[in-house]
Amino acid sequence: MTVAPVRMGVLSCADIAWRRMLPAMTASPAVLPVAVASRETAKAETFAGRFGCDAVTGYAALLERPDVEAVYIPLPTGLRAEWVGRALRAGKHVLAEKPLATSREEAEGLLSLAERSGLLLVENLVFPHHSQHEEVRRLLGEGAIGELRSFAGDFGIPPRDPGDFRYRPQLGGGALFEVGVYPIRAAQLFLGGDLEVCGAFLRYDAATGVDVDGGALLCSPRGVSAQIRFGFEHSYRSSYSLWGSLGSIFLDRAYTSPDSMRPVVRLERQDHVEERTLPADRQFVNILESFARSVRQGESQAVHTVQALAQAGLVDEIRRTARRITI
Repeated sequence: MTVAPVRMGVLSCADIAWRRMLPAMTASPAVLPVAVASRETAKAETFAGRFGCDAVTGYAALLERPDVEAVYIPLPTGLRAEWVGRALRAGKHVLAEKPLATSREEAEGLLSLAERSGLLLVENLVFPHHSQHEEVRRLLGEGAIGELRSFAGDFGIPPRDPGDFRYRPQLGGGALFEVGVYPIRAAQLFLGGDLEVCGAFLRYDAATGVDVDGGALLCSPRGVSAQIRFGFEHSYRSSYSLWGSLGSIFLDRAYTSPDSMRPVVRLERQDHVEERTLPADRQFVNILESFARSVRQGESQAVHTVQALAQAGLVDEIRRTARRITI
């Protein structure tokens, strides 16, 4: 039986929509891009021309379209909550960029609204949908490195253009929101959702007022720790490692594997080093197809709510407890 694709609108002509999400939508039979909205008509028309959908001027106008079942929202973090709420109240399922909101309280309100409305709200944190992480979990389950003792995750990127919204506090800028959430979620994948913040620091840029560098130590009740580092002023790094009683596993390009890249998992034990080259995978297509299945099957919001709130709670706690340094 053929399942009709989920008809999607895109709320904002963001770079991530142009480079990754709209190409993934056109590559998957599970979704159909219907329209893309921008405050600037010319920008919407450029996007629509490339991806074969309608151009809409203004976000509200897109939400009024009856032929749009769901929307993808890549707006800046500080604007996301308003438009996620408006989309849900307009009766649309929502796939929203990460993080879902600027606080756990704000995220909880949106997720509750989705549940009450019988709609699906999913945070678009894409990397867990790449098959390389299942291979890492399989190795752990087989005892390849013995008992897991600790996790370490890093995500750093070079400085952005000074005018980038990520340097504007009022738009939810900062390294923790932009890149820190990736190693946080990776730690939760392997250590569980009951992690606590045992220590943290954030370094702020005096000129912009946003955090550009940071780190945290997370601890689980089972005595396994997670050390995460993130920032905007770094050479590029996107990796994590798992250290066990008998060895360790290392994965590079853990959060940003291109569709054509064949990831390499490095396994180290005493007197033994092994590199396993894995199949390429399309994580952006995968999350869209997972979202579409959830919409069509009427999946419960509950599992997405638990994941999003656990992550948002850790982000809140890091911001609340971190030692702050301004330079």
